[in-house]
Amino acid sequence: MNRYEGRRALVTGGGSGIGQATVLRMLAEGGRVVAADVSEAGLADTVAKAGDAAERLHTVVVNIADESSVREGVADAVAWLGGLDALVNAAGILRSSHTHETTLDAFEQIVRVNLVGTFLVIREAIPALLEGNGSAVVNFSSTSAMFAHPYMAAYAASKGGVQSMTHALAAEYAKQGIRFTAVQPGSISSGMTDGSGQSGQSRGPGLPEDADMSLFMKLRPALGQGFAGPETVAGVVAMLASDDGRFITGTEVRIDGGTHF
Repeated sequence: MNRYEGRRALVTGGGSGIGQATVLRMLAEGGRVVAADVSEAGLADTVAKAGDAAERLHTVVVNIADESSVREGVADAVAWLGGLDALVNAAGILRSSHTHETTLDAFEQIVRVNLVGTFLVIREAIPALLEGNGSAVVNFSSTSAMFAHPYMAAYAASKGGVQSMTHALAAEYAKQGIRFTAVQPGSISSGMTDGSGQSGQSRGPGLPEDADMSLFMKLRPALGQGFAGPETVAGVVAMLASDDGRFITGTEVRIDGGTHF
């Protein structure tokens, strides 16, 4: 399957986890891809894993929470690709704490990266997407946007914002040919959930030491055993950003193995 032959994509958070898996999936399907991440080591890892396909891969170090970094990084990506057809906003952070112990700086950091960062990348990419072919944007919301995940109020707020923004953007740009969708990963093993990722924007949640784990007992996949790998989400993202998703916009897809019904 070569749905991405002749297709140009930018993937943020491409240095680890689901973002990296998405980069590798699009390369495997023949695409030309720019992987953006705050971590140079993570991007180097992605290049190594790309193997022979690395000739169709370009990397750029971007801090999505910084406006000037985003502006420069997106411009670099579009110049290397010669345009842009697909954007995947996978970069994000997950932090956990008791809400009454959460500082304003900590709350704002999560919102700044997850919500404002997604906005900044989209804003800078829209001019190129308007000139692209079958242009599509896939944003990363979360099951936390719709279901109760304790100790994650700031994260839930940021992802709820991403989800609402996705709907608004889909309505605004539908007649101009850009599709906007969101995915809601849940019960996925990645750098964000287990802390093993290379990306500085994809670290583990760090639950409070006195967290009531009984509150998480219901958060188990109904399908299979344990968490799924990041490639599970990457396959759905690749579909949404390809021509196979050409009639899908203004909605979200939950990918959680039945953790939430």
